Amino acid sequence: MKGAILYELGQVPKFGEIEEPTVQQEDQHLLSVTAAAVKNLDKARVSGKHYASYVNLPAVVGNDGVGYLEDGTKVYGQGITGMLAEKAIISGNYTPVPKDLDDAMAAALPNAILGSAMPLIIRARLQEGQNVLFNGATGVTGQVGVQIAKHYGAKEIIVTGRNQAVLEHLKDYGATQTLVLSEDEEELTAQIKAIHLQTPIDVVIDYLWGKPFQAILNAFKGNDIAHLASTVKIVTAGDMAGKEILLTSAILRSTDIQLMGSGFGSLTKEELIVFNKVILPEMFLLAAQGKLHIQTEVHPLETIEKVWNKTIDRGTRLVITI
Repeated sequence: MKGAILYELGQVPKFGEIEEPTVQQEDQHLLSVTAAAVKNLDKARVSGKHYASYVNLPAVVGNDGVGYLEDGTKVYGQGITGMLAEKAIISGNYTPVPKDLDDAMAAALPNAILGSAMPLIIRARLQEGQNVLFNGATGVTGQVGVQIAKHYGAKEIIVTGRNQAVLEHLKDYGATQTLVLSEDEEELTAQIKAIHLQTPIDVVIDYLWGKPFQAILNAFKGNDIAHLASTVKIVTAGDMAGKEILLTSAILRSTDIQLMGSGFGSLTKEELIVFNKVILPEMFLLAAQGKLHIQTEVHPLETIEKVWNKTIDRGTRLVITI
C-alpha cells in the first residue's frame, strides 16, 4: 500500500510503498483511510524529540484520521498503526462521522475539539450564561473553542491574540470583545481588570502561558476587585508564549482562582470515552449542519514530502487526503 513513511527520526516522511497492516486482536478494525490531519504532535513524534517518537522504522506516520470500515461505516479513529496511508488499524473506540460531513473537515476537527471542548466543558465545566476569556484565540483550537463556547451558551466571550483581522473574524463566531496582545503587560492587565469589573470572568482558557498569561493572572489580584466573590476557573491548554510564569501567593490569596491544566495527562479514561462517544459526535453534527467551522489546507498523500514543513497559517489545519 502507499503511505507517508518515516525512515529516520528527524527526517521528512516520504511517499512510498509499505506492507499493509493486519488486524491482530478482536477489538481492532481495518480502516480505509481517506483523510488525516498533520498536527504538532505528528511532527514532534517524527522529530524524535517526543517521548512517543517512533521506535521501529520504517513506519507510517500519523496519529488519527477518517476513513471507512470494512462494512462501509464512515468513522474517525486513533491509529494503532500510522494513519497517513491507504490502510490503518484503529481500536474499537472510534467515532461515527456523518456521511455529509467533508472528510478533510472531519479529520481536522477532533484535535481542535480536544484542545477546546475538553478544557471548556470537562475541566472548567462551563455553565450557560458564564463569561469566558480565550487567551490566544487566533489559532485553530482557539477559533473552534469560541464557537463551542457560543454553542454551550457562554454570555460574554473575550478573545486575545496578535492577529487583529482574525480577532475581528472571531466576532462572526460569537466573540463579544477582542484584545490585541502587545508587549505591554501592564496595559493588558489593566484591560482585563476593567473587563472583569464590568463583566466578571468565570472561565479562562489559556493557550499561551508566558507573559500574556502573567498579565491576565495579575488582573485578578487586588483589593479593588476583592468584592467579586465568584470563582475564576483557569485552564491552561498550551504554552506558545513561554514555559514559565511567576505565581505569587498574593494572587491566590486575593481572589478565588482555580488553576488547572488540560491534556491527555489530566483527563481520565472515562472522560476520553465521553469525548469520543458524546462530545465529538455532537461537534461533528454541528459541523455537518454548517454551525461549526475550521479552516483547512488540503493536499494529496503523494505530496507529503513537499508539504510536511510547509508554513501554514496558525488558523488553518493541514490535511492530507488519501
